[in-house]
Amino acid sequence: MSAVQTLEPLPRIIDSRPERPVPAPIEISLPEPTTPEGPKPKRRRAPYVLGALVLAAAAGGGALYMSKQGKESTDNAQIEGHVSNVAARVPGQVVRVLVKDNQQVQAGDVLVELDDRDLAARLAAARADLAAAEASQRAAATQLALTEKQAHANLTIARGGVAQAAAVSGTTEAQIDQARADVTAALSRQSLARIELARTERLVAAGAVAQAELDARRAAADQADAAVTQAQARVTSAEASRSNSSGTVEAARGRLLSAQSAPEQVASARAQQELATAKVAQARAAVDAAELAISYTKIRAEISGTVARRTVEPGQLVSPERPLMAIVGLDDTWVVANFKETQLADMHPGQKTEIAIDTFDHVALTGHIESLAAGTGSRFSLLPPDNASGNFTKVTQRVPVLIRLDDRRGLTLRPGMSAEVTVFTR
Repeated sequence: MSAVQTLEPLPRIIDSRPERPVPAPIEISLPEPTTPEGPKPKRRRAPYVLGALVLAAAAGGGALYMSKQGKESTDNAQIEGHVSNVAARVPGQVVRVLVKDNQQVQAGDVLVELDDRDLAARLAAARADLAAAEASQRAAATQLALTEKQAHANLTIARGGVAQAAAVSGTTEAQIDQARADVTAALSRQSLARIELARTERLVAAGAVAQAELDARRAAADQADAAVTQAQARVTSAEASRSNSSGTVEAARGRLLSAQSAPEQVASARAQQELATAKVAQARAAVDAAELAISYTKIRAEISGTVARRTVEPGQLVSPERPLMAIVGLDDTWVVANFKETQLADMHPGQKTEIAIDTFDHVALTGHIESLAAGTGSRFSLLPPDNASGNFTKVTQRVPVLIRLDDRRGLTLRPGMSAEVTVFTR
């Protein structure tokens, strides 16, 4: 069986153009549709697929929610490390620069050398001053020892002089007494000789005694007069000796008083020695300072690491306030993660962390919280916010958290690298 479908001509559009002949209808023969014999139509699967998708989404959402429980994450984290700024300790002119940018150095390596001629001259002058101070110290020590010995000897001599002067004075008094006694005796003999002479003169005048007896009596009288004169002279001499001995005693006492000031003289000499010792210490300190200054002409690395930001060149004048370069220690690095204040409730030191460094996409490092900062980052900024100014806008603050890495896995972590940190709080 076949069906004939007749195609009707399109309706005519009336216009002013002349009519054209209408073509005859075209007959097309189409095969008659047949119903194939086969399996029965399947049931609709769309509801089941939709339900499965809903269940999968719910399970995924639940798993995602559960996976975020007990964790706090942030991508506001970076690697930190020790950065040692290298500067000159003394002003001077650079003679040699021994390192280049990004060069590895060890602690104690010489990085820069300065001209040390001026400081060497100062060191020589300081050493000369030290030698002079030491010589003065030795002279003061010798003078102290000499003063101590002389003071003791002078005191002994002065005491002996006083005793001797006192003894001489006593002897002189005895001599005076003896001389006075001799005068008295001489006067007595003189008186007796005169009496004898007068009696003899009367006897001679009477013719009872010879002239020779009178001459003898006159000679005895003259001797008695001479003896009186001598005795009086001895008295005068003894009194003069007493005056001299009195002066000697006073002089001896004066020397004794002078010798008794020996402790003060020793103390003065000891003070001179102490002053000389202090000058030696001062000169030695000047030598140490000069040696230290000349050692500063060799600028050394304080830590081991990599040279960065080198700005020094030979011939340049440098001073302590201007850094010459920086050394970054790559052996000791850590992570500082800035968590929101709303994430800190369950954080404490010792909790495990997972760190993903942006530079190493497929490496996850482990670590632990070492400490939490005492304040927010904004509180320690150059211009901390003043919420009492009346223009307050509440902003969620961030608190730096220091994280130590348990194992770097041989990776070189440079300060400033970005990282993502996850803290397992439960």
